Formats: sequence, C-alpha cells, structure tokens
Amino acid sequence: MGNSKSKNKNKLSKEDVDYLVANTNFDKMQIKQWHKGFLRDCPTGQLSRTKFLQVYSEFFPSGNAEEFCEHVFRTFDTDNSGRIDFSEFLLAINITSSGEPKDKLNWAFSMYDINADGTIEKKEMVQIIRAIYKMVGHEGVESDTPEDRTNQIFDKMDINKDGVLTKDEFINGCMNDEFLCRMLTADTKGPDGLK
Repeated sequence: MGNSKSKNKNKLSKEDVDYLVANTNFDKMQIKQWHKGFLRDCPTGQLSRTKFLQVYSEFFPSGNAEEFCEHVFRTFDTDNSGRIDFSEFLLAINITSSGEPKDKLNWAFSMYDINADGTIEKKEMVQIIRAIYKMVGHEGVESDTPEDRTNQIFDKMDINKDGVLTKDEFINGCMNDEFLCRMLTADTKGPDGLK
C-alpha cells in the first residue's frame, strides 16, 4: 500500500522509517510516535474513508466537511486502494501541516484537478470551493457564490485565458496572492478566514 515497503502493516520497517525521514520534516522518534498513535486509532494499519471522514469532520463542527473530506481523502490515498496506510497518512500530514508553501500548493493542485488531467477546469474549482464553503459554514452567502469566486480566481490566474489553470498558473497565482493561497489551500485560520 502507498509507499510502505513493509509487508506487515502494523510494523514499521527500517526502510519505511528511512523513507519517511527522507521525505518528511519528521525525525525517527516523531515518526514512531505518529505510528503508535495511528495504530491506536487504526488497529488494522489502515485508515478507512469512513473513519477519515468522521475524524476530519470533528475539526469543522459548524459546517459540513463531508464533501471536502472526500477530496482530501482522494489526494491522500495515493495508491487508490480506498484506504490510507501510515506512509500515505504521514506524507499527507507533513504536506498539509508543516510542508513548504510550494509543497502545499502542489498538493492543493492535485486536489482541485479532480479528473487528474494536469489542469484545473472551472467546474472542478467550483466543486472544491463549494465543498470548502460547506465545511466552514459559508453557504448561502449570495454575494460570494462558488461560481463567482471561481470566476474571480480564473480572471487573476488564467494568464493565457484558455479556460483552464495549469499547475504553474495555479502555483504562481497563489504565491503572488496571500489571500488566494490561504483560501485555495483551505487555510481558514488566516486573519480574515474566507471573507
């Protein structure tokens, strides 16, 4: 599963640890602590979609996080097994919590690129923004619909005006606009949230 080399899902091999040390900002001790907690919550060594949605939704009690969670789960489940193993989990935690801004944006691009064709279409962005709005309880604000927000984003980012965003357009657009970066990576902790 995922990037794990170990046959036993409940035991971390030296190769697993070395791989995670090389590909995350965590040291060996932190990886082992994360693994212990992961196994406590997921004794099978894998996180199901249902459990993921349940846990993730707890962070957004005032909204409905289910749709957004589905998109996040899809990007974390790198081997498309329908489950997240420990390596996939820790790589995802690293990117979304302590990763470099460009790494977060690469991850966000893969989430927005629902059909995995290497570009973001307007309908894909509308779908993700709608899910973010539901998650943070921003639904029903008629002056700021997902469609309007998507059009504003495309006006700023779609440099060649071809109706899709390439990874470069997306990343450069976000790197040059702190608000867009926070919104598109679903960082609702910024000073203005999603206003």
